[in-house]
Amino acid sequence: MSDVNQCARSACEVLAAFADKTLTPTEYLAACLEEIARSNPKINALTAMDIEQAKVDAAAATARWQSGEPIGTLDGLPIGVKDLQNTKGLLTTHGSIRARGFIPDDDLPMVARLRAAGAIILAKTNVPEMGAGGNSRNPVWGATSNPFDANLVAGGSSGGSAAALAANLLPLCTGSDTGGSLRMPAALCGIVGYRPSVDVIAHPTRPLGWSGISVLGPMARTMDDLTLMLDVCQSHDLDDPLTAPAPSDRFKALPTVSLKDLRVGFSEDFGGAPVEPGIRETFQARLDLLRPHVKECRPADLNLGDMDRCFDILRAESFGVAFGDGIKQDPESYGTHIKDNVALGQTMSLADRGWAHAEQTRILRKFNALMADFDVIVLPTSPVSPFAWTQSHPAEIDGQAMDIYYRWLALCYRGSLAGGPAITLPCGRDASGMPFGLQMLGPVRGDEDLLAAAKAVETLFAGSAETARPLADIETLAPSTVDLRSIVTHPPDEMAKSDSSRSALRTAV
Repeated sequence: MSDVNQCARSACEVLAAFADKTLTPTEYLAACLEEIARSNPKINALTAMDIEQAKVDAAAATARWQSGEPIGTLDGLPIGVKDLQNTKGLLTTHGSIRARGFIPDDDLPMVARLRAAGAIILAKTNVPEMGAGGNSRNPVWGATSNPFDANLVAGGSSGGSAAALAANLLPLCTGSDTGGSLRMPAALCGIVGYRPSVDVIAHPTRPLGWSGISVLGPMARTMDDLTLMLDVCQSHDLDDPLTAPAPSDRFKALPTVSLKDLRVGFSEDFGGAPVEPGIRETFQARLDLLRPHVKECRPADLNLGDMDRCFDILRAESFGVAFGDGIKQDPESYGTHIKDNVALGQTMSLADRGWAHAEQTRILRKFNALMADFDVIVLPTSPVSPFAWTQSHPAEIDGQAMDIYYRWLALCYRGSLAGGPAITLPCGRDASGMPFGLQMLGPVRGDEDLLAAAKAVETLFAGSAETARPLADIETLAPSTVDLRSIVTHPPDEMAKSDSSRSALRTAV
């Protein structure tokens, strides 16, 4: 089997090959590194890397598999970690000129769990500056482009993770999601992205510990790979008061869901958000395929309240806490999106903040009442086909101007407010020939049932060439007509006081 085909195998298939000794972690890492060298320059998905340590780790994992004693379920599997998430000894820039030489002393707890399960932390994946926005470009590393068309956006803020998976650079990657940062790039790149309920994955570094608007989550190419990773990541931490203890094998064996028993609600626009006509048509075509196989499929009223204003306030509140002091001290070290969010928050009052938290509670309760009639609700993930990466965001959608740079993410962030788990599944291509993502919402804390339903829907769509996961042809992909690194103004700090950082910098791009 060629290296390219090795890299296209699912994480579950690779681990099975480790177990039956037809493939070693060392061989698989070599295949991934070859594919990264060949393809990453076209899309700029991966940033800092630690190749030498990865080779050492792969050799140790190879010895363990040969003796039949792997240390965990992911032993020897190289993965990517979003560059907002700390990795011990490996450059973590957040796409920010302030952190372009930052070498963490510790892993983020989710990363630590992956490492303890045997995963090899090979690379960081690109993000927008500080995760602000749906386009993964920053002044440190440049822009990440779409593996289906290098002139187009990969989404954000987990865009590097989504592009790396779609290009078969790595089998699993981490992400995080406030207003769609897992789901949007997954949809635009044709992979699976999951926003779990707030209690599932501990996030003890969240600045606002009692706010569940931001969560961590897994990204993969298939549902089986995603649940494999989720089973490792799920955790409880007293420093994250919104997590809760759960069985250690919570996601190891999902319930069986038959499509014929599934009550499906649908919405084209999540209560009136603008959606391009071509996306509506593609969504309706997917509904036409799904409808004959489920118990019922009928409209769901997702007009749950003043969702846009509520999100604006909650997002501005979190940005003010995270970046307000830094902007006061060194405003030139922050980009426009960060400053705009903080400035927006400064126009808001305590009464606004109180209203937003009360409105989110009302949205939650309306959503709970609605979900009494449905098992899942389906809708598009993105209101548009991927646009040029040189644009920050779409200026308008279906004739409606975007009043702020993240408004085009409304189909996702409105679901964040509702509080339930959400997933996006790749299901064919849109009218422009780019990946189309079907978003599915589940009841609050109904993660297992949503994942089981998503697996059933994935199986249905995989049976047709029109709706199966689209595959990027990275080998023939033409480079972007604009250099992806042309926007770099402050490259990663070559003088960072760490041997591992200098090694990472030499191998990053």
